[in-house]
Parts: sequence; structure tokens; C-alpha cells
Amino acid sequence: MKMSDKILIGLAIALLAAGCVSTTSGPDKPQADDGDAAELNYQLGARYYRNGNYELARDRLLYSIKLDPKNAVAHSTLALTYEQLDNIRLATASYEEAVRVAPGNYDVLNTYAVFLCRHQFYDDATKYFDRAIKIKENDDAEITLTNAGVCMTQKPDLVKAEDYFRTALEYKANYSEALIQLCLVKIEQEEYLPARAFLQRYLSVHPPSAGVLYLGVRIEDELGDERARSNYADRILREFPQSTEARKVLESSKQ
Repeated sequence: MKMSDKILIGLAIALLAAGCVSTTSGPDKPQADDGDAAELNYQLGARYYRNGNYELARDRLLYSIKLDPKNAVAHSTLALTYEQLDNIRLATASYEEAVRVAPGNYDVLNTYAVFLCRHQFYDDATKYFDRAIKIKENDDAEITLTNAGVCMTQKPDLVKAEDYFRTALEYKANYSEALIQLCLVKIEQEEYLPARAFLQRYLSVHPPSAGVLYLGVRIEDELGDERARSNYADRILREFPQSTEARKVLESSKQ
């Protein structure tokens, strides 16, 4: 989910947001003030969430939603907060409310789908991923598609996962996450030539980690290309000498 990038400025604004929580017996504030208070409480709630203060986040977000019930991002952030508080029932209800008030918000749909996948509701997750993908304004469709593919690897349904990853590459040909996920799928399917091809494409557009280079070691082991394997192993030892993968390379060389 894309959190709002707005930041509360200074303690004075934080105190203003805190003051909004108390109830008064005076007349209702003008609608514009309610909107400002809703935004301030949302921002503070989101900050509490990021800092791990989940009870405070919940209280601020609930008040923000009371002032502005149509803020789908506030509902989604509240859902994330409830999940951290181990209240899956209320998290689900908050996600569903977010989708209800903003059925065309692909970030909200994607976030709910990720939640459903995390809790192993794979078929339901797919429905929301697919809805998010079909929204024309979704400029990050390759990310949504890759999320859906990762979800399918967890089901597992590697055929459907591969379809999602390949479609992601139709949106963005060199999207690195889709490339490495396809490499992993092909390794799982023991199809090492296409796994090599996807790894090479990934390395052409993205700097490697030790783990990614070790995929190359594994692939070339299976393909029997000792020279290519040595190249990957040497890079791990040179670029990531303290890594777990470097230890694996050294251990295998002693055998």
C-alpha cells in the first residue's frame, strides 16, 4: 500500500491533532474544520502505526474515520493496525469498508489482496488482485501482477504464478522483481535453461545480492557448466565475502 507522503510538521500540529480527540459540548465545527481534523488524525495515526504504537494508531484512525468515513486509505491503515493487534476480524471488516468506499482504488484493492494471501485465502486474494489490475489508472500494474504471482507461489499454483509474472513483464519488460520470481519458479519446476535466462535478464538491469548470485551457482550446478558456476562463486566471494552464501561456496569447494 502507498502511504500518504504528507508529514506532520512539529509538535504544535501533533498537539492540535491530540486535541481533536477530546469531546466538547459546543456547537459542531464547520465541515472544513472536520476535514482538516480528519486529515491530521489520519496522519498522526499513520505515524503511530509506522512507529509501532498500534493502540495509539488505532485510536487516531478511528477518530479520523469518524470525521471522514469515506477516507479509504484511513480504513486500510486501520486494517493494518488491527492486524498488528492480532484482531483479524476487525482487520477484515476495515479492509472491506475501504473497498466499499473506494472500489476503484487499486492500492486499496492490492493491499486487501495481500492481506488475504497472507492469511491463506488465496482464491479471494486473486479476485481482488485481478480487480486492481483491470483498473485503467493503475500505473503500477506490474507490481500488482507480481504480488499476485507471489501469492500464487504460496498457494502453490506455479502455472498461474508464471502467468502473472509474464504478464507483469508485458507491462514493464525489465521489471526486476518479476524476472527474479520467474527465475525462482523455473528452478522450482527444474527448468534450468529458462531459469538461467531470467537470471541473466535480471542481472542486466539490477545489481545482485549474494542470494541472487547463489541462484546462479545452483542453476549452473544443475546445467553442469563449471565455468559459469565458478564465475558466480567468485563474485560472491569477492563482493559479499561475509555472507552466508560465501560460506556455502567455501564449504562446497572443500568437498
